[in-house]
Amino acid sequence: MKSILAMSLMLLCVVAWASGAPWYRWQNTVDKTIMCTQNSPGEFWVRYQGPFMESNCKHAGYPQ
Repeated sequence: MKSILAMSLMLLCVVAWASGAPWYRWQNTVDKTIMCTQNSPGEFWVRYQGPFMESNCKHAGYPQ
């Protein structure tokens, strides 16, 4: 029982220190459109700018 409690507390600490993933501007290589997302939108997209702190890609940096 104590080991389960200890493991639960350790997991809680790890989650408490986790931060959000950075956002990037991605550009479509076909039609040059730009979008802001954390992951690549697909095959024809390349990372254009970043990292940014929020989903509208206006403040440069890494999320806290």
